[in-house]
Amino acid sequence: DLITSILTDSDSFQDLAVKIERPTYRKPFLGGFKHRITGIEFHNAGSQTVPKKRPDKGIEVFCRETQTVFEKNKLQQTINTTSTQMTKIGLYVSNMTDKIIRPGKYVTADEYHKRRLEAVIVLQTYFRRWHAINLVQNLREKKRLRLEWEAQEELKKKKEKEEKLQSEYRRRQNPKTKEDYELLYRALEVWRLEETKRINENLTGTERKAALCGLLDQEVQLIASIGRYKLDTDEENRQQAILRFLGKCAQPKSWKAFDGKITEMDTPYTLRARELLEIYRSISMNDIPKDERIDVLLTLRRTVKEHDCKLTQEIVELIDREVDLMMRDVKECNLEGLRKRICTLFLQYIKTPKFNPEVAKILKVPPHPLQLYKNVNFCQSCKNYLPSSEFAVPASSRTIGRCRLCCKIDNEARKREAFLKYRLMLKNLRESEADYQDGAKIVYLIQQQDMQYMVEKIWDCQSALSACDDLYDLVMVRWDKHHEWSPWNTILLTKDEADAHLKLCNLQEAYEAVFIHRINRKHIQAKKYFTQIPEMASILHRSGDQTNTS
Repeated sequence: DLITSILTDSDSFQDLAVKIERPTYRKPFLGGFKHRITGIEFHNAGSQTVPKKRPDKGIEVFCRETQTVFEKNKLQQTINTTSTQMTKIGLYVSNMTDKIIRPGKYVTADEYHKRRLEAVIVLQTYFRRWHAINLVQNLREKKRLRLEWEAQEELKKKKEKEEKLQSEYRRRQNPKTKEDYELLYRALEVWRLEETKRINENLTGTERKAALCGLLDQEVQLIASIGRYKLDTDEENRQQAILRFLGKCAQPKSWKAFDGKITEMDTPYTLRARELLEIYRSISMNDIPKDERIDVLLTLRRTVKEHDCKLTQEIVELIDREVDLMMRDVKECNLEGLRKRICTLFLQYIKTPKFNPEVAKILKVPPHPLQLYKNVNFCQSCKNYLPSSEFAVPASSRTIGRCRLCCKIDNEARKREAFLKYRLMLKNLRESEADYQDGAKIVYLIQQQDMQYMVEKIWDCQSALSACDDLYDLVMVRWDKHHEWSPWNTILLTKDEADAHLKLCNLQEAYEAVFIHRINRKHIQAKKYFTQIPEMASILHRSGDQTNTS
């Protein structure tokens, strides 16, 4: 308690005891001020009134809903007394601001709803007009985009066709591969037929015979020039094939780990093959200085001296001869034959598994003589025994026939056909069938000759829908995409038509009965031709049994 003196009268004081109750909570800071001189802080005091306690109802309350007071605001209209004043005797009230209200026409419910319906019709009219305008604009925009797309596709096809023609022209102008020479001989045959037709139409008698003799001389000269160019090309291709062959031998062993990384490892055999590859590249180079050539030859001499045999002795003898001639300043043109002979013998040295063990895995000819008797066939044309891989046997053939080289020579001499388009068609067909991943087998039994027979004899070299005869734009696809491809389940279409055909779900609804009947007749014709093959016949019988069972 605190004792405080209070002045009661003018001269007397009274002591009173003031009871101070300490709050049980921390009073909030309400601001204050600080004396500049003394530095004493004065805080604003808070109310010391004890908060009102709620009456104890005997129930222990914990939830917020019973502890929170909900207040509600409600608006009320108080009474406002007003009065009106009318004109009477002794009082004049102006009527200048008065309004005269007259009753209008009474509107019935039917009239009201009719007016609302007319208003709704007007709104619907404007909305439908707006919707129709948007629809037409969208259709016009789609039409514009479609026409632009068609123009781009047409331009793209035209550009692809021009590029294809230019590519064929470049390939005929500078042939490098077998396919290029096929195109070149085909162009020669087309030119010969056109010239023969022109001579037969315009000339007769002795003039015709003289013109045909002149045409024959021109053809002979062109064939001779093609042959000379082919010899040079074969030499370049042979050198590239040798380097690719040696590069395969020198490649390190590689495998893929569990984390996807490729690991490579060199073995003593691959290192040996790589060393021989570098030496072969060095001795095959032309126009190198004399000192470098002598160093390369000495390196080659040390390499082959590791093995003593007749082959290595001959190589060493040729190396010594070339070094001696180079010391005598013999012209390089006179050393070309000697250098080619050294390269040939060293290549033979590299292809010997005893000197290069890694080459045994890549050689086509097995090192053991007894293995030569396996898978060997006799060519009736060139009278040579060749491995089975050198024969292109059609699926419908009953005999081995001629080897690939004899067929190529016969084609160049007689028909001069280009089979590139059929090979591309067969390649595209096999790639598309591999994407189905349903275990297709028949497509891998079909060869180039079989594809040519189907395209020319069964489908007449044209699309079944649009009769397009550009073979580079035609593809073979499944007639029924739910079954495996076969000669009796296929159709020849353009690339765009094939994409649209494979999207169809029901062929009976998509095509007319006449078209389906025509396709079925071609399937019957193909089935009759290819059932001569035993493997094809067994597959056909199995598919027929499955169909009958289902």
